[in-house]
Amino acid sequence: MSEQEPAGGRVPRSIEDFVTQLRGFTDRARGLAAGAVPGGFSLPKLPSPPGAMSAAQLRAIDQAVRGQRKQIQGMVAQLQAFDEQLAVFERLLDPLVEWSGTWARLESAVADLVRPPTTPPGDGATPPTPG
Repeated sequence: MSEQEPAGGRVPRSIEDFVTQLRGFTDRARGLAAGAVPGGFSLPKLPSPPGAMSAAQLRAIDQAVRGQRKQIQGMVAQLQAFDEQLAVFERLLDPLVEWSGTWARLESAVADLVRPPTTPPGDGATPPTPG
């Protein structure tokens, strides 16, 4: 636990001293202004303890941000693993792509030898269809 963290959720001593001094100042100001302040008008009271709600809210925000950062770190790790898997897959595909292109060229060359050439239309080999 650091020195700045309150022990057991209590307000640090320096803040308590500040609040005590501030309350004393407002009490003295009320006493001095009592003759000049119209009846029914009162100075607002300080909340007790001031900042306790905002400290809890800040703590909650801090925890949420830390949680989100941990989630992002997990996602980054997953994305890195996925990227490494894709790199391996890509290396496996390179020779297959080359082999496929070679096979297609060979198939095309052999097909020209095996298949008879097609006859152009109109040379009399096949009768035209009536339209």
